[in-house]
Amino acid sequence: MHGMTDIDYLLALEEIRLLKARRDRAVDTKDWALYRSLHVDHHVSHNDGYERWESADVMIENVSRLLDETKTSVHHSHTPDITFQSATTAKSIWGMEDLIFDTESGELLIHGFGFYHESYEKADGKWLFNSRQLKRTLVREKPESKQT
Repeated sequence: MHGMTDIDYLLALEEIRLLKARRDRAVDTKDWALYRSLHVDHHVSHNDGYERWESADVMIENVSRLLDETKTSVHHSHTPDITFQSATTAKSIWGMEDLIFDTESGELLIHGFGFYHESYEKADGKWLFNSRQLKRTLVREKPESKQT
């Protein structure tokens, strides 16, 4: 466990699980300040079908634009496989499901399944997202919808 006691390991696992829960809630409630606070400045993000976003600010700008007020999102993350490289770095793979609806009509635009591949670093005593790559294994979408 790379210099971690059993208790430190269990606490770190739970902190990363809570970080992920906050991320899903922040994106679905469009709490962009909370969402931003969960990422290191140098965060790198890559979603299938999009260019890499090379900073947390660029990622927030793009996510908030893609999931603007015309869309309602529902994200579920589950079955994490979390491994530690050190007491301050970790990686994980989470199963995911996301649904994107037209806010006004409630019509389902996208229903996706797949995996988030993420890394984390502990800075100032707090776990934060360092990178994220979304790899969808199945996407069902309305033909005229753009994937988010």
